Amino acid sequence: MPAPQRHTAVLLMAMGGPDCLENVEPFLRDVRGGRPTPPELVEEIRERYRVTGGKSPAVAITQEVAKKFERRLNESDDRRYRVYVGLRHWHPFIRETYAELLNESPEQVIGVCMAPQQSSLSTGAYRKKVEEARAELRDRTEMTYVGSWNRHPRLIAAIVDNIREGLLAFPADVQASVPVLFTAHSLPERIVAMKDPYPDEVRGTVEGVTQFLGNQPTYFAYQSQGRSHEPWLGPTVESMLETIRLAGHRYVLVAPIGFICDHVETLFDIDIELKQLAVNKGIHLERMVMLNDSLPLIETLRDILAAHESSLCIQP
Repeated sequence: MPAPQRHTAVLLMAMGGPDCLENVEPFLRDVRGGRPTPPELVEEIRERYRVTGGKSPAVAITQEVAKKFERRLNESDDRRYRVYVGLRHWHPFIRETYAELLNESPEQVIGVCMAPQQSSLSTGAYRKKVEEARAELRDRTEMTYVGSWNRHPRLIAAIVDNIREGLLAFPADVQASVPVLFTAHSLPERIVAMKDPYPDEVRGTVEGVTQFLGNQPTYFAYQSQGRSHEPWLGPTVESMLETIRLAGHRYVLVAPIGFICDHVETLFDIDIELKQLAVNKGIHLERMVMLNDSLPLIETLRDILAAHESSLCIQP
């Protein structure tokens, strides 16, 4: 009997989210490093999940991405792949998934952060969780990580297509002048002093998309600032919406280029909270659809993985 074919394990890493309303509090506790969350904040966040479906859709979306990605990778007979999902703040935790994938004895493991823009506070934290798991499990399997893919041509093209589709929600005679408001999740302002790449990474994605939008007006802001006493990156989407109003615009399309899939930051922060603020300002606000588990995202992941493996092969 021939020996089983060795395979590469691909670990998709994401933040995660509560899978039911009862788990909002323990999820927040994990996000806060074990510190208790004030009851009023727990209830506020729980309400956000309640009005957007009762749980985070991001986990199921990422798991669907993993299935489609694995199927796409294995269409070739060259080698075998298994694709897993590990989450930073909820089940399946990165540590749980890493232990699971080791049971299959992979030849190597490749980590892919489901965020195109790199930062020590986001993607760096995912890698730290993996290295903690490897140390705890005393694993010596070859492990590498895919780097930044913030300007990958397929990613840029997919975002451009979604923006153009989103503009169709507005009257035909104004579509060419509707401003596009790019957004990314804010991080604590201290990352600037740390020389963290995140602001430049986000700017790179915006620039990559903007070059294909012609004369479409564009703006940028950070969204979803955290509840802490330290300053966070700005400008905020709320202040930028006022800037757009003062510029005379009455329509705006939000393009959350810092996110891959739907979760509370898009479904509530933009679709409900920001949209209501826009209504109050006399602005018609729409949001582009996210990539979620679409074919363009699967093809983007396939390309970045292939490029990563090629770079490993040519290293001396």
